[in-house]
Amino acid sequence: MELLVLCLKIFFVRILDVSLGTLRTVITVKGKILYASIVGFVEVFVWFIIVKEALNTDETSLWIAISYSLGFATGTYIGGILSKKFISGNLSVQVITNKAYPKMIEQLRKEGFGVTVIDVEGKDNTLEKYMLFIEINNKSFSHLHHIIKQCDKNAFIVVNETKYVQNGFIDIIKK
Repeated sequence: MELLVLCLKIFFVRILDVSLGTLRTVITVKGKILYASIVGFVEVFVWFIIVKEALNTDETSLWIAISYSLGFATGTYIGGILSKKFISGNLSVQVITNKAYPKMIEQLRKEGFGVTVIDVEGKDNTLEKYMLFIEINNKSFSHLHHIIKQCDKNAFIVVNETKYVQNGFIDIIKK
């Protein structure tokens, strides 16, 4: 019974510590280093406490290592979900589409997206394509993607995270 309690404690505390580590990494990349430092302190404090307990036990069961590893894997998964859900950011979306789909631009603007349109040359050296440049909040991507694919199922889409935006227009869609 004592081994089971120890394994459960290790498992759940590792989930907490690794989830915090994932969030810390994302927050650091976003440039919020003060918040990342605070999260990092809590993360390492929790990690230290549980590692100390795991290593100082008289138990020698392989279940301790399995609990530790499963907690790490589960914490990585949960941390990824939390970061997607709670950490907002901006995305730059470039869409190469055929000029045969002008209604796409109309629809995107009607839905509240700021769209910059540029004539681009296709591989056959003809100017029969548009490149749409759209800066959005990451929470709006699935809605944007749905509209694009509804209008042009063969559209070429490139998405990059944006660290900094100045001036211009970013959607305020909350879908």
